[in-house]
Amino acid sequence: MNDFPWFKHYPKSVDKKVDCEAYKSISELFDESVKKYGSATAYECMGKTLSFLELNKLSAHFANYLTHVLKLERGSRIAIQMPNTLQYSVVMFGALRAGMIVVNTNPLYTSSEMKHQFNDSGVDVIVIVANFAYNLEKIRSEIHAKKIVITELGDMLGLIKGTIVNLVVKHIKKMVPSYNLPGSDTFKSALEQGSEYEFRPSKISLKDTAFLQYTGGTTGVSKGAELTHGNIIANMQQISAWMKPKLKEREEVVITALPLYHIFALTVNCLAMLKIGAHNVLITNPRDMQAFCKELSKHKFSVFTGVNTLFNGLLNQESFRNLNFSHLKIAVGGGMAVQKATAERWKEVTGTPLAEGYGLTETSPVASCNPIDGTERNGTIGIPLPNTEMTVMDDEGKVMAIGDRGEICIKGPQVMKGYWKRPKETEEVMRGEWFKTGDIGVMDEDGFFRIVDRKKEMILVSGFNVYPNEIEDVIASCPGVLEVGVIGMPDPKSTEKVVAYVVPKDKSLTTESVISHCHEFLTKYKCPKEVYFIDELPKSNVGKILRRKIKEAHVEKVGT
Repeated sequence: MNDFPWFKHYPKSVDKKVDCEAYKSISELFDESVKKYGSATAYECMGKTLSFLELNKLSAHFANYLTHVLKLERGSRIAIQMPNTLQYSVVMFGALRAGMIVVNTNPLYTSSEMKHQFNDSGVDVIVIVANFAYNLEKIRSEIHAKKIVITELGDMLGLIKGTIVNLVVKHIKKMVPSYNLPGSDTFKSALEQGSEYEFRPSKISLKDTAFLQYTGGTTGVSKGAELTHGNIIANMQQISAWMKPKLKEREEVVITALPLYHIFALTVNCLAMLKIGAHNVLITNPRDMQAFCKELSKHKFSVFTGVNTLFNGLLNQESFRNLNFSHLKIAVGGGMAVQKATAERWKEVTGTPLAEGYGLTETSPVASCNPIDGTERNGTIGIPLPNTEMTVMDDEGKVMAIGDRGEICIKGPQVMKGYWKRPKETEEVMRGEWFKTGDIGVMDEDGFFRIVDRKKEMILVSGFNVYPNEIEDVIASCPGVLEVGVIGMPDPKSTEKVVAYVVPKDKSLTTESVISHCHEFLTKYKCPKEVYFIDELPKSNVGKILRRKIKEAHVEKVGT
């Protein structure tokens, strides 16, 4: 391993190996942070702060609610379905401290998507923000969760402010459609019930599963990547070592605009920053750029993470360009490729390089990153983190020469345990200890990696994986559709956009009706931006629709 070319580009103060078993569990890391940082602010959201000690008490109450009130056993699955709020941290750490498994769920999921994830993971409890409870009502009889806990956005903002926020959200902004979920508990009542018991920490090991993070993997239906406490602790240690040269305990203010249910924000922002006692500012709705910039103006932020579309959107806001960036030390982009123009403009505006990292849900997620010591290699995904090996292989597992294309493969302690209850799919993505990413890349002479294409036909929309099979299944169920093929095409705003080619069996079928049907069953970012009607789709000799041929014809006829 010492012969790998990337070693000469490691930041000087970063160890090439770190102790990936420094903690026995995420709970042990949490306990250490509580003892070290006490009354310091752990999280802030909408102007309300939560100290490490307060988080310790409230998460213990929620843990007690799960173990003593609901009488759940270790290993039970707890789904969390909410945007960035203080409640998220309480529920997540409470579940982990109780020895439960957290199932992170996108709150924008449709009922169909929720049903699949909840039934596949076998969730016992669902904690959902009231804004999306109406979708859960539609499938309540079709899932097996024992209890539903409902929280409102203002629940932890204090009596007066919280009440006002909840009233405005519900009655003025009309953001909470009516729902009926009998037998559910409120978040506040769950904490109150849990407060009546004495907290006793659960015995947890590095081998125990901590999270089920759902992803399409290499192909097809969404699968739960089983990430252990060991996987997450390892990646947290690797990330901490990478950033250590520029960060100091207790002094950092990190902006968390990416949702904590996304693996990038979960490991980097939530846990790596917890270790150093950072003040974590949660942004509930980053799409409201004006409000976002106003919030940024209140903080001397030193760490900023995001995806290319977020950075690009902010750079187009005059109020963002006028902010004080004198405290900004590190900016990291992940989840999708950071475009060169965005990176260059970011540095011009903020004075800080925008380092691109790379990883997947299956790698907890970070596998490589550009050095944060000033070394800039725009267009690359950097070099492997400590204790991580990356290489490029052909389909037979042969390591490719420097500069030759092949599939990027990763080996390290952050690689997942496997896909939840899917041994066949797990076997398909592993080559011994190597995880096959499905991304085609090259390694240059200095050991920096660059992605040149994707082996899998996944579509990347604003940092989220979109899978053609899922969209094709939905469109195929639309009345008037005979056949459908879905591809991804470049898009300057979201990296890629979803494009559907449809063979109609009913000539009255319209683009609007297809897209409307998709909106009923799919999250917005998965819905096609363009729909084209065609007489026949290209197929193989066994009848398989050839997406590659669809894309080639699209480029020839329409361009990008």
